[in-house]
Amino acid sequence: MEECEIYSNLKLPCGSKIVIRADGRNFHRLSLDLDFKKPYDKNFARIMSLSGLDIFKEFSPRFIYTFSDEINILLEEIPFAGRMEKIDSVFAGFISSSFTQNLFKEYKEIDKVSGPLSFDSRIIPLSTELVVKYFQERQSEAWRNCLNGYAYWTLRKDHSPQKAVQILKDQKSDQLHELLFQRGINISDVASWQRRGMGIYRRKVEVEGYNPLEDKKVVSRRNRAYVDLELPLFDMDFFKILGNTLK
Repeated sequence: MEECEIYSNLKLPCGSKIVIRADGRNFHRLSLDLDFKKPYDKNFARIMSLSGLDIFKEFSPRFIYTFSDEINILLEEIPFAGRMEKIDSVFAGFISSSFTQNLFKEYKEIDKVSGPLSFDSRIIPLSTELVVKYFQERQSEAWRNCLNGYAYWTLRKDHSPQKAVQILKDQKSDQLHELLFQRGINISDVASWQRRGMGIYRRKVEVEGYNPLEDKKVVSRRNRAYVDLELPLFDMDFFKILGNTLK
């Protein structure tokens, strides 16, 4: 019955750079179940970064970018012979499982979670020229989430959800800045990972070892997965540190 399978032979286009974007499903419910701090919860962000590290260990991508409940994975090698259906399903399942395991490790009141947790995933083939633009757009979305999130939850201190949404309707960026500034919040001073997201990539680190022949400690440099909480604004120069990603 293999001939009845849909998309089973569909493969990724040759020569494309491949990004997998995964999003948490019904994470608003999870936020309520575990009473996450608003607009940002450090424990939740840590779980997302731990899941990113699990992905890095399993699939060795070139770069991972995450904010909110979104994970973007720039692949280095294409797994599963490029079979789109296989890649899509395996990554969604792996991320869902990794996130659930890390959540259990971090939260003692996990029994409050009211249902299974899952991520959807989509595959985005990009030309070389569009890779940087793609991540710039996702980082811009992270910034909009940050600005809107702080504005909404600041208003919620004095207003109902409906009133807060009404006040924010059609507000422009500079108006949101002013709204927050009047309430003592300079959005430019909030943590960088909240404004620009988090990145995971290989970085050389010093590793201390022991040379038994010379009976002394030695220091070498190794590539390790690194969680960057101080990302710059994405541009071509940033991607050069990823080891000629776009070549």
